[in-house]
Amino acid sequence: MFAFRDTCTLDPAPADAARVEVAFTDASLDLREGSPGFEPGIAALVEATGVPFARIDQVHGDDVHVVAAAPGADVAVADALVTAQRGVGLMVRVADCVPVLLADPGAGVVGAAHAGRAGVALGVIGRAVERMRELGAEQTRAWIGPHVCGRCYEVPATLRDEVAAAVPETRSETSWGTPALDLGAGVLAQLAAADVPAVTVGRCTLEDEQLHSYRRDGGDAGRLAGLVWIP
Repeated sequence: MFAFRDTCTLDPAPADAARVEVAFTDASLDLREGSPGFEPGIAALVEATGVPFARIDQVHGDDVHVVAAAPGADVAVADALVTAQRGVGLMVRVADCVPVLLADPGAGVVGAAHAGRAGVALGVIGRAVERMRELGAEQTRAWIGPHVCGRCYEVPATLRDEVAAAVPETRSETSWGTPALDLGAGVLAQLAAADVPAVTVGRCTLEDEQLHSYRRDGGDAGRLAGLVWIP
């Protein structure tokens, strides 16, 4: 179920500090909306974590949705979400884009962002960090989840130049010598610019068949999830 799972606490932890859980799912779950595995996958996650998950209608933009209550039927249109609510999880779903999880256990504030090519160029990561700080976060840390790597993500040279003009660290070249983008490197640079230390989980979605990849599987690709929650 989980390709990676971690617990984030303060050491020593003040009495009011939160314990934050983060995880990235693997191909044993298909969390693509509308797929036969979607509803069973959501149910399995709720059972495994003990919390309901808020999700968003991701559109490759930079809007950040603030989750102020337990998730209901409505799904906001955004590419990141943040909350200070305990007992509520946040979910972003990807099939090559970069899932980024954010947490400040001292402040009890968490966030999750879907960072595709357009979102990285627009600065969705920085906007998510800003919204967390508005909720009281002061010592945010991040986890960069599995995504297509810079040695596999081939793009036209003009597109590489366009994205690299906004985020120079994304400029890359495939292992076979053609223009590419390294979105993970771009996200890491944006987090560093925001003074947010990060753990890079690694694993290229295109190369690793235990993960979902649109580049590898096309329209049949499932979706993996980045999850963060405060129990």
